[in-house]
Amino acid sequence: MRIGISVLSHHGQNIWQNGLGQNVIFLAELFQRLPIVKSVLLIDVGDQGAMPPQVDLASRNIRLMSAHEAADEVDVIIEMGGALDPQWLDLMRARGKKVVFYCCGQPYVALAEPAIFGKPAYASRPDRCDEVWYLPKDVSLAPMMRLLHRCDTYEMPFIWHPQFVQRRMREVEALGLHYGYAMSRTKEDSTDTVAQGGLRVAIFEPNISVVKTSSIPMLVCDEAYRNDRTAVATMHVLNTLHLKDHPTMLHLANSLDLVREHRATFHGRHDVVGFMVQHADAIVSHQWQNEQNYSYLDALYGDYPLIHNSPWLKEAGYYYHGFDAREGASQLQRAAQQHATDLADYRARSQRVFDAVDPFSQRNLDAYAARLLHICRGTRFSDTASCR
Repeated sequence: MRIGISVLSHHGQNIWQNGLGQNVIFLAELFQRLPIVKSVLLIDVGDQGAMPPQVDLASRNIRLMSAHEAADEVDVIIEMGGALDPQWLDLMRARGKKVVFYCCGQPYVALAEPAIFGKPAYASRPDRCDEVWYLPKDVSLAPMMRLLHRCDTYEMPFIWHPQFVQRRMREVEALGLHYGYAMSRTKEDSTDTVAQGGLRVAIFEPNISVVKTSSIPMLVCDEAYRNDRTAVATMHVLNTLHLKDHPTMLHLANSLDLVREHRATFHGRHDVVGFMVQHADAIVSHQWQNEQNYSYLDALYGDYPLIHNSPWLKEAGYYYHGFDAREGASQLQRAAQQHATDLADYRARSQRVFDAVDPFSQRNLDAYAARLLHICRGTRFSDTASCR
Protein backbone atom coordinates (compact mmCIF):
# COMPACT_ATOMS: atom_id res chain seq x y z
CA MET A 1 0.00 0.00 0.00
CA ARG A 2 1.01 3.61 -0.58
CA ILE A 3 0.70 6.12 2.27
CA GLY A 4 0.40 9.90 2.32
CA ILE A 5 0.75 11.98 5.50
CA SER A 6 -0.34 15.61 5.61
CA VAL A 7 2.06 18.40 6.57
CA LEU A 8 1.69 22.18 6.74
CA SER A 9 4.61 24.14 5.33
CA HIS A 10 4.81 27.83 6.22
CA HIS A 11 7.17 30.79 6.18
CA GLY A 12 9.94 30.64 8.75
CA GLN A 13 9.23 27.01 9.60
CA ASN A 14 11.53 25.17 11.97
CA ILE A 15 11.39 21.57 13.15
CA TRP A 16 11.64 22.80 16.76
CA GLN A 17 8.47 24.90 16.64
CA ASN A 18 6.45 21.96 17.95
CA GLY A 19 6.64 18.21 18.24
CA LEU A 20 4.13 17.50 15.47
CA GLY A 21 6.59 18.15 12.64
CA GLN A 22 9.01 15.64 14.13
CA ASN A 23 6.21 13.16 14.76
CA VAL A 24 5.28 13.15 11.07
CA ILE A 25 8.85 12.27 10.10
CA PHE A 26 9.10 9.50 12.70
CA LEU A 27 5.82 8.01 11.48
CA ALA A 28 6.89 8.19 7.83
CA GLU A 29 10.16 6.43 8.63
CA LEU A 30 8.30 3.79 10.63
CA PHE A 31 6.00 3.09 7.68
CA GLN A 32 9.02 2.76 5.40
CA ARG A 33 10.19 -0.16 7.55
CA LEU A 34 6.97 -2.14 6.99
CA PRO A 35 6.97 -4.77 4.21
CA ILE A 36 3.31 -4.06 3.52
CA VAL A 37 4.10 -0.44 2.58
CA LYS A 38 5.28 0.31 -0.94
CA SER A 39 5.87 4.05 -0.59
CA VAL A 40 5.41 6.99 1.78
CA LEU A 41 4.96 10.62 0.76
CA LEU A 42 4.03 13.89 2.47
CA ILE A 43 1.01 15.89 1.34
CA ASP A 44 1.71 19.61 1.73
CA VAL A 45 -1.30 21.77 2.57
CA GLY A 46 0.88 24.83 3.18
CA ASP A 47 2.38 27.49 0.94
CA GLN A 48 6.13 26.77 0.89
CA GLY A 49 6.40 23.48 -0.99
CA ALA A 50 9.31 22.47 1.24
CA MET A 51 9.99 21.04 4.66
CA PRO A 52 11.96 22.83 7.41
CA PRO A 53 15.72 23.06 6.78
CA GLN A 54 16.41 20.37 9.40
CA VAL A 55 14.54 17.79 7.30
CA ASP A 56 16.30 16.29 4.29
CA LEU A 57 13.57 14.39 2.46
CA ALA A 58 15.88 13.17 -0.31
CA SER A 59 18.07 11.24 2.12
CA ARG A 60 14.92 9.70 3.59
CA ASN A 61 13.47 8.80 0.18
CA ILE A 62 10.30 10.71 0.95
CA ARG A 63 8.55 12.90 -1.61
CA LEU A 64 6.59 16.10 -0.89
CA MET A 65 3.51 16.74 -3.04
CA SER A 66 0.38 18.84 -3.14
CA ALA A 67 -2.95 17.09 -2.62
CA HIS A 68 -3.64 17.34 -6.36
CA GLU A 69 -0.33 15.69 -7.21
CA ALA A 70 -0.78 12.99 -4.57
CA ALA A 71 -4.28 11.95 -5.61
CA ASP A 72 -3.10 9.01 -7.73
CA GLU A 73 -0.06 8.21 -5.55
CA VAL A 74 -1.70 7.16 -2.27
CA ASP A 75 -3.98 4.42 -0.98
CA VAL A 76 -4.09 5.48 2.68
CA ILE A 77 -4.26 9.17 3.61
CA ILE A 78 -3.33 10.24 7.13
CA GLU A 79 -4.41 13.73 8.10
CA MET A 80 -1.86 14.59 10.76
CA GLY A 81 0.37 17.63 10.28
CA GLY A 82 -2.09 19.79 8.37
CA ALA A 83 -5.82 19.88 7.61
CA LEU A 84 -6.82 18.44 4.24
CA ASP A 85 -9.71 19.72 2.13
CA PRO A 86 -12.81 17.68 3.11
CA GLN A 87 -14.09 17.72 -0.49
CA TRP A 88 -10.79 16.24 -1.67
CA LEU A 89 -11.04 13.61 1.05
CA ASP A 90 -14.60 12.82 -0.05
CA LEU A 91 -13.33 12.27 -3.59
CA MET A 92 -10.49 10.06 -2.38
CA ARG A 93 -12.86 7.95 -0.28
CA ALA A 94 -15.25 7.65 -3.22
CA ARG A 95 -12.30 6.25 -5.19
CA GLY A 96 -11.73 3.59 -2.55
CA LYS A 97 -8.95 5.31 -0.62
CA LYS A 98 -8.88 5.15 3.16
CA VAL A 99 -8.64 8.26 5.33
CA VAL A 100 -7.30 8.41 8.89
CA PHE A 101 -7.39 11.42 11.16
CA TYR A 102 -4.39 11.06 13.47
CA CYS A 103 -5.16 13.28 16.47
CA CYS A 104 -1.90 14.30 18.17
CA GLY A 105 -3.09 17.45 19.92
CA GLN A 106 -5.37 17.52 22.93
CA PRO A 107 -8.78 16.99 21.29
CA TYR A 108 -11.04 18.43 23.99
CA VAL A 109 -9.02 21.63 24.30
CA ALA A 110 -8.88 21.95 20.51
CA LEU A 111 -12.67 21.75 20.49
CA ALA A 112 -13.40 24.04 23.44
CA GLU A 113 -10.71 26.73 23.68
CA PRO A 114 -11.12 28.43 20.27
CA ALA A 115 -14.78 29.18 20.97
CA ILE A 116 -14.41 30.10 24.64
CA PHE A 117 -11.35 32.31 24.25
CA GLY A 118 -12.05 33.62 20.75
CA LYS A 119 -8.90 32.01 19.37
CA PRO A 120 -8.54 31.49 15.61
CA ALA A 121 -8.91 27.87 14.58
CA TYR A 122 -9.62 25.68 11.59
CA ALA A 123 -12.63 23.44 12.12
CA SER A 124 -13.00 20.74 9.51
CA ARG A 125 -16.06 18.58 8.95
CA PRO A 126 -15.87 15.83 11.60
CA ASP A 127 -17.13 12.95 9.44
CA ARG A 128 -14.35 13.22 6.84
CA CYS A 129 -12.43 10.09 7.86
CA ASP A 130 -12.75 6.31 8.12
CA GLU A 131 -10.86 6.01 11.42
CA VAL A 132 -9.42 8.22 14.14
CA TRP A 133 -6.08 7.34 15.70
CA TYR A 134 -5.11 8.88 19.02
CA LEU A 135 -2.23 8.68 21.48
CA PRO A 136 -2.33 6.97 24.88
CA LYS A 137 -2.51 10.34 26.62
CA ASP A 138 -6.01 10.84 25.19
CA VAL A 139 -7.57 7.49 26.02
CA SER A 140 -10.14 9.14 28.31
CA LEU A 141 -11.31 11.29 25.38
CA ALA A 142 -11.78 8.42 22.93
CA PRO A 143 -15.58 8.24 23.49
CA MET A 144 -15.87 11.95 22.67
CA MET A 145 -13.85 11.52 19.48
CA ARG A 146 -15.87 8.46 18.49
CA LEU A 147 -19.12 10.43 18.71
CA LEU A 148 -17.71 13.57 17.12
CA HIS A 149 -16.16 11.87 14.10
CA ARG A 150 -18.79 9.09 13.78
CA CYS A 151 -16.25 6.35 13.23
CA ASP A 152 -14.08 3.94 15.17
CA THR A 153 -11.16 5.30 17.18
CA TYR A 154 -7.95 3.44 17.99
CA GLU A 155 -5.10 4.03 20.42
CA MET A 156 -1.69 4.05 18.73
CA PRO A 157 1.81 3.89 20.23
CA PHE A 158 3.55 7.15 21.02
CA ILE A 159 6.84 7.24 19.09
CA TRP A 160 10.00 9.35 19.33
CA HIS A 161 13.57 9.15 18.08
CA PRO A 162 16.62 11.26 19.11
CA GLN A 163 17.71 12.02 15.55
CA PHE A 164 16.74 15.70 15.68
CA VAL A 165 18.27 16.18 19.12
CA GLN A 166 21.46 14.51 17.89
CA ARG A 167 21.63 16.81 14.87
CA ARG A 168 21.11 19.88 17.04
CA MET A 169 23.78 18.61 19.42
CA ARG A 170 26.25 18.46 16.53
CA GLU A 171 25.36 22.02 15.59
CA VAL A 172 26.07 23.41 19.07
CA GLU A 173 29.20 21.28 19.40
CA ALA A 174 30.56 23.05 16.32
CA LEU A 175 30.26 26.24 18.37
CA GLY A 176 32.13 24.74 21.31
CA LEU A 177 29.01 24.02 23.38
CA HIS A 178 27.85 20.68 24.76
CA TYR A 179 24.36 19.39 25.42
CA GLY A 180 23.99 17.21 28.48
CA TYR A 181 23.95 17.56 32.26
CA ALA A 182 27.39 16.03 32.83
CA MET A 183 28.89 18.20 30.09
CA SER A 184 27.19 21.39 31.30
CA ARG A 185 29.04 21.35 34.63
CA THR A 186 32.73 21.38 35.33
CA LYS A 187 34.42 18.31 36.73
CA GLU A 188 34.70 19.99 40.11
CA ASP A 189 31.10 21.09 40.50
CA SER A 190 29.39 18.13 38.79
CA THR A 191 29.34 16.17 42.06
CA ASP A 192 27.81 18.89 44.21
CA THR A 193 25.33 21.20 42.52
CA VAL A 194 24.05 22.74 45.75
CA ALA A 195 27.53 23.74 46.84
CA GLN A 196 27.89 25.74 43.67
CA GLY A 197 24.77 27.82 44.27
CA GLY A 198 21.92 25.71 42.98
CA LEU A 199 20.35 24.61 39.74
CA ARG A 200 19.72 26.94 36.85
CA VAL A 201 16.12 26.03 36.01
CA ALA A 202 14.36 26.47 32.65
CA ILE A 203 10.60 26.34 32.08
CA PHE A 204 9.67 25.65 28.46
CA GLU A 205 5.84 25.53 28.57
CA PRO A 206 4.41 27.32 25.50
CA ASN A 207 1.78 29.36 27.40
CA ILE A 208 -0.74 29.32 24.56
CA SER A 209 -3.23 26.88 26.12
CA VAL A 210 -4.26 25.81 29.60
CA VAL A 211 -2.77 22.35 29.00
CA LYS A 212 0.84 23.60 29.23
CA THR A 213 1.61 26.82 31.11
CA SER A 214 4.42 28.08 33.32
CA SER A 215 2.24 28.90 36.35
CA ILE A 216 2.80 25.73 38.37
CA PRO A 217 6.51 25.39 37.44
CA MET A 218 7.09 28.96 38.65
CA LEU A 219 5.47 28.09 41.98
CA VAL A 220 7.55 24.89 42.16
CA CYS A 221 10.78 26.82 41.68
CA ASP A 222 9.86 29.50 44.18
CA GLU A 223 8.79 27.01 46.85
CA ALA A 224 12.08 25.14 46.45
CA TYR A 225 13.97 28.43 46.68
CA ARG A 226 12.08 29.52 49.81
CA ASN A 227 12.80 26.17 51.43
CA ASP A 228 16.49 26.21 50.50
CA ARG A 229 18.20 29.23 48.98
CA THR A 230 20.95 26.97 47.62
CA ALA A 231 18.56 24.77 45.60
CA VAL A 232 17.78 27.23 42.78
CA ALA A 233 20.31 29.64 41.33
CA THR A 234 18.11 31.13 38.61
CA MET A 235 14.71 30.59 37.03
CA HIS A 236 14.33 31.10 33.28
CA VAL A 237 10.71 31.27 32.11
CA LEU A 238 10.44 30.91 28.34
CA ASN A 239 7.57 31.71 25.96
CA THR A 240 6.33 34.53 28.19
CA LEU A 241 7.05 37.75 26.29
CA HIS A 242 3.49 37.85 24.98
CA LEU A 243 2.29 37.71 28.60
CA LYS A 244 4.75 40.12 30.21
CA ASP A 245 2.23 42.95 30.59
CA HIS A 246 -0.77 40.85 31.53
CA PRO A 247 -2.01 41.70 35.07
CA THR A 248 -2.37 38.03 36.05
CA MET A 249 1.17 37.17 35.01
CA LEU A 250 2.53 40.29 36.67
CA HIS A 251 0.69 39.48 39.89
CA LEU A 252 2.01 35.92 39.93
CA ALA A 253 5.57 36.87 39.04
CA ASN A 254 5.81 39.73 41.53
CA SER A 255 4.64 37.45 44.33
CA LEU A 256 7.70 35.20 43.95
CA ASP A 257 10.88 35.53 45.96
CA LEU A 258 12.89 34.55 42.90
CA VAL A 259 11.55 37.61 41.08
CA ARG A 260 11.87 39.96 44.04
CA GLU A 261 15.49 38.91 44.53
CA HIS A 262 16.30 39.24 40.83
CA ARG A 263 16.91 35.55 40.18
CA ALA A 264 14.22 35.20 37.46
CA THR A 265 14.43 36.00 33.76
CA PHE A 266 11.60 35.92 31.23
CA HIS A 267 12.33 35.00 27.61
CA GLY A 268 10.78 34.41 24.22
CA ARG A 269 10.90 31.09 22.38
CA HIS A 270 14.06 28.94 22.22
CA ASP A 271 14.73 25.33 21.37
CA VAL A 272 15.62 23.05 24.28
CA VAL A 273 19.13 22.17 23.11
CA GLY A 274 20.18 25.70 22.19
CA PHE A 275 18.95 27.16 25.46
CA MET A 276 20.13 24.47 27.85
CA VAL A 277 23.73 24.49 26.61
CA GLN A 278 23.99 28.17 27.51
CA HIS A 279 21.68 28.97 30.39
CA ALA A 280 20.27 26.03 32.34
CA ASP A 281 20.89 22.58 33.78
CA ALA A 282 17.39 21.53 34.97
CA ILE A 283 13.83 21.71 33.62
CA VAL A 284 10.59 22.06 35.54
CA SER A 285 7.41 21.32 33.61
CA HIS A 286 3.67 20.99 34.08
CA GLN A 287 0.86 19.66 31.93
CA TRP A 288 -2.87 19.15 32.30
CA GLN A 289 -4.30 16.18 30.35
CA ASN A 290 -1.40 16.30 27.89
CA GLU A 291 1.24 14.05 29.40
CA GLN A 292 3.22 12.92 26.34
CA ASN A 293 5.54 15.67 25.11
CA TYR A 294 8.70 15.50 23.04
CA SER A 295 10.38 18.19 25.15
CA TYR A 296 10.41 15.76 28.09
CA LEU A 297 12.28 13.19 26.03
CA ASP A 298 14.69 15.82 24.73
CA ALA A 299 15.51 16.73 28.34
CA LEU A 300 15.92 13.12 29.43
CA TYR A 301 18.19 12.44 26.46
CA GLY A 302 20.51 15.12 27.80
CA ASP A 303 20.41 13.60 31.31
CA TYR A 304 19.04 16.87 32.66
CA PRO A 305 16.92 16.77 35.83
CA LEU A 306 13.32 16.84 34.59
CA ILE A 307 10.81 17.71 37.29
CA HIS A 308 7.43 16.84 35.82
CA ASN A 309 3.86 15.72 36.55
CA SER A 310 3.39 13.32 33.64
CA PRO A 311 2.05 9.95 34.90
CA TRP A 312 3.26 8.39 31.65
CA LEU A 313 6.82 9.19 32.76
CA LYS A 314 6.28 8.34 36.41
CA GLU A 315 9.30 6.01 36.49
CA ALA A 316 11.64 8.53 34.83
CA GLY A 317 12.81 11.99 35.81
CA TYR A 318 11.49 13.48 39.06
CA TYR A 319 7.72 13.02 39.26
CA TYR A 320 5.19 15.03 41.24
CA HIS A 321 1.45 14.52 41.19
CA GLY A 322 -1.04 16.76 39.44
CA PHE A 323 -0.94 20.36 40.62
CA ASP A 324 1.02 19.65 43.80
CA ALA A 325 3.61 22.40 43.52
CA ARG A 326 4.92 21.64 47.00
CA GLU A 327 5.72 18.06 46.00
CA GLY A 328 7.29 19.42 42.83
CA ALA A 329 9.48 21.69 44.94
CA SER A 330 10.61 18.71 47.01
CA GLN A 331 11.54 16.88 43.82
CA LEU A 332 13.46 19.92 42.58
CA GLN A 333 15.38 20.06 45.88
CA ARG A 334 16.06 16.35 45.59
CA ALA A 335 17.43 16.84 42.08
CA ALA A 336 19.69 19.65 43.28
CA GLN A 337 21.09 17.48 46.04
CA GLN A 338 21.31 14.05 44.41
CA HIS A 339 21.21 14.21 40.61
CA ALA A 340 24.93 14.07 39.98
CA THR A 341 25.48 11.08 42.23
CA ASP A 342 22.37 9.24 40.94
CA LEU A 343 23.08 9.90 37.26
CA ALA A 344 23.66 6.26 36.27
CA ASP A 345 20.27 5.17 37.62
CA TYR A 346 18.62 8.23 36.07
CA ARG A 347 20.02 7.29 32.66
CA ALA A 348 18.89 3.69 33.00
CA ARG A 349 15.33 4.74 33.77
CA SER A 350 15.34 7.15 30.83
CA GLN A 351 16.64 4.46 28.50
CA ARG A 352 13.65 2.27 29.29
CA VAL A 353 11.42 5.09 28.08
CA PHE A 354 13.47 5.54 24.90
CA ASP A 355 13.20 1.82 24.17
CA ALA A 356 9.42 1.92 24.59
CA VAL A 357 8.92 4.83 22.16
CA ASP A 358 11.46 3.72 19.53
CA PRO A 359 9.64 3.94 16.17
CA PHE A 360 11.64 1.00 14.86
CA SER A 361 11.11 -1.42 17.74
CA GLN A 362 9.30 -4.54 16.64
CA ARG A 363 6.46 -3.87 19.04
CA ASN A 364 5.70 -0.47 17.52
CA LEU A 365 6.23 -1.65 13.95
CA ASP A 366 3.77 -4.50 14.53
CA ALA A 367 1.17 -2.20 16.07
CA TYR A 368 1.12 0.18 13.11
CA ALA A 369 1.23 -2.65 10.59
CA ALA A 370 -1.78 -4.28 12.23
CA ARG A 371 -3.74 -1.05 12.14
CA LEU A 372 -2.96 -0.48 8.44
CA LEU A 373 -4.00 -4.01 7.57
CA HIS A 374 -7.22 -3.53 9.52
CA ILE A 375 -8.29 -0.31 7.82
CA CYS A 376 -7.39 -1.70 4.39
CA ARG A 377 -9.08 -5.06 4.83
CA GLY A 378 -11.12 -6.02 1.78
CA THR A 379 -9.55 -3.38 -0.47
CA ARG A 380 -7.58 -3.96 -3.65
CA PHE A 381 -4.39 -2.73 -1.98
CA SER A 382 -4.64 -4.95 1.11
CA ASP A 383 -2.67 -7.74 -0.58
CA THR A 384 0.61 -7.55 1.33
CA ALA A 385 2.41 -9.78 -1.14
CA SER A 386 2.06 -7.19 -3.89
CA CYS A 387 3.68 -4.53 -1.73
CA ARG A 388 6.89 -6.35 -0.83
